[in-house]
Amino acid sequence: MLFWMISTVPCLAQGQALESGQLEPLVIGQAIAEAVAKNLELFAERYKIPIADAQIVTAKLRPNPVVSLWGNYFDILGTGFDPATNAAGPTEAGARVDLVLERGGKRRERIAVAEASKTVSQLELLNATRTLIVGVQNAFVDALQAKADVALAVENLKTFEEIARVNTSRVKSGDLAEVELIRSQVAQLQFENTVRQAELRLQTARARLQLLVGRRRGDRLVDAIGEMRRDETLLSLEALRERAFAQRPDVLAQRQDQARSQAELRLQLAQGKVDYTVGAAANRQWVPSLNAGNSMRFFFSIPLPLYNRNQGEIARAQQERLQVEARMHALETTIENEVDIAYLQYQNARTTLSRIEETLLAKAKDVRQVTEYSYRRGEATFLEFLDAQRAYNETVQAHNEAQADFSRSLYSVDAATGTTPSGGSSR
Repeated sequence: MLFWMISTVPCLAQGQALESGQLEPLVIGQAIAEAVAKNLELFAERYKIPIADAQIVTAKLRPNPVVSLWGNYFDILGTGFDPATNAAGPTEAGARVDLVLERGGKRRERIAVAEASKTVSQLELLNATRTLIVGVQNAFVDALQAKADVALAVENLKTFEEIARVNTSRVKSGDLAEVELIRSQVAQLQFENTVRQAELRLQTARARLQLLVGRRRGDRLVDAIGEMRRDETLLSLEALRERAFAQRPDVLAQRQDQARSQAELRLQLAQGKVDYTVGAAANRQWVPSLNAGNSMRFFFSIPLPLYNRNQGEIARAQQERLQVEARMHALETTIENEVDIAYLQYQNARTTLSRIEETLLAKAKDVRQVTEYSYRRGEATFLEFLDAQRAYNETVQAHNEAQADFSRSLYSVDAATGTTPSGGSSR
């Protein structure tokens, strides 16, 4: 059993070394840039822009003229034409052109709606990018935290491997009871399991980051490197709210959607205006032994708006405008809440991190070192050393989590206010 426990660690280390050779290290700025360029969902979202361009082209098109051709009284059956009676003739042919004259500024309003829709699509793309960026940032922090937890677990495992090795020698020499060796071996086994669990969390975090940056199966796995973000925001809560309302792309998109809904209402009102149709026709007749006759005709038509005056679409556009305004109010309330929560999380994470670093971390480390030294000298029991080690582990893990929470809170403040992240080697 002891041989199996001791020989497991080199195998784990070998697996880690092999895995690290397959990893591509990325700092946070590189991960964000790659995600913006290659993320599959964002790639699909970009198609909204050329689709909107095509809708603008469609809105600018004018109605096509209609050409009509006809012919009458062709003597196909050989009856013949009698000029005295005008029976079965004379043969004639003609051409007619009709053109629709749009009224009410329909084309202008169609273009306004299409252009406003394109602006909305562009801002929605920016908002999707904002959401993707904060997802990459959180996944990056998760990976860094998982790496720190793995490092802690490996450090603890090495400590207990050394303890088990020393205890084995002491049992053989008769300086230590065998029960103490068994306790140290059990503790070593527990920390081996802790290492595996920490490695699983790290692999999961890397896989999530891999998906967000747009890498597919078969591509090199990414590895987050660098330090967690530690700067502090200098803005007040009210200033953060003002920044959010001024620059968040979803707010700007909703405001532009209000403009689009107003243009849509104007378009539907214009659609209620009837269009005129004007036309002209040329006619030619062929009379045997006589000269051919030519004539022109002109047409003007207008539909009578007795039933359909586009009432339904006008009502729909009016209700849609009210719906967009209601969504705008709801979004403003949501953003205020998001900014408030992000700021509270930031303050709480900053306070927690400061307390751990200023009071607990150094003390837990000192207690563990003193207890380990005393245990090696036989002045402390193994249970005392194990309690000190566990207290140290909990404190370091709490510190890792506090660092990650503080970093996430800063990214959450940026996301809530629509602040564009700056690249860098460690941020």
